[in-house]
Amino acid sequence: MAFEPLNERDHQLIAAARDVLERNYQPVRHTVGAAVLGGSGRIYTGVNVEACGYGPCAEPIAVGAAFSSGEQEIEAIVAVCKRGDAYPVVSPCGNCRQLLVDYAPDADVILMVDGKTVKARALDLLPGAYISGFDDE
Repeated sequence: MAFEPLNERDHQLIAAARDVLERNYQPVRHTVGAAVLGGSGRIYTGVNVEACGYGPCAEPIAVGAAFSSGEQEIEAIVAVCKRGDAYPVVSPCGNCRQLLVDYAPDADVILMVDGKTVKARALDLLPGAYISGFDDE
């Protein structure tokens, strides 16, 4: 799989994810922040919501915020976590990768690979993905 280097837009998206987590960080409850770049150029953010047993990741919260605000397209997404005073980029889990395949298969996903922050197309991060057919309706 080919990964691409980051550009200025990607760094702005990472900063937005860090900002939402800095403002809302609570150990156990809100430990990951995400930012989504919509087709309009607006950035939408979200934090994970921890609940008894399971809570949604930050990525679907941010994606939901974008679509709830009228976005029709997701161009890019990133998630960060808190490690001491740092906010490193984290790779999306399998559930989030499937969500991105369903809603934004061509979106850039910023993630960590071998200690480097890179980006790749969402569909490329889930080989053999289940294709829902939502677009066929």
